[in-house]
Amino acid sequence: MPTLSTQLPRERTIRWDDPRALAATGQTMSGRDFLEAMLRGELPLPPICHLVDFAIDRVDDGLVEMVLRPQESQYNPIGSVHGGIIATVLDSVMGCAVHTKLPVARAYTTLEIKVNYLRGVNRETGPMKAIGRVIHLGRQTAMAEASLWDASGRLSAQASTTCLIFEVVPPGQP
Repeated sequence: MPTLSTQLPRERTIRWDDPRALAATGQTMSGRDFLEAMLRGELPLPPICHLVDFAIDRVDDGLVEMVLRPQESQYNPIGSVHGGIIATVLDSVMGCAVHTKLPVARAYTTLEIKVNYLRGVNRETGPMKAIGRVIHLGRQTAMAEASLWDASGRLSAQASTTCLIFEVVPPGQP
């Protein structure tokens, strides 16, 4: 077995579009229209999708599905995908599910997230499906839940969140 000093380092290149331009565009659209435009490729995905390697797969009213592609660059020191990567994808899919319910000039941010990790994930696990659903949408807060499934239908993680809902001023308006 080669020692660490004789192995060649691995490399990954990440490219993304201007996130400020994407956010400004998003403030002029309903949340569902915004996410559907990303799904259709009319708008770029946010940088986090490229960094972590996940993408939107389905958008519906109060429901979003994403696909995570586990890879070595996401590993922790014990050889599995870091829990923070899984939490990031679950936070994203839940937040986007909430976003589908918001009109123009309304936005959200995560107030809290709880994740239960049920099994390890690694590159050999293959593509993972994250499904986020809105449980409650109020004027100032929302609740959502999400699950992360492997290709054979095994549940790998489950999460819940509370989001703060707030008003944003679209660009060009006082």
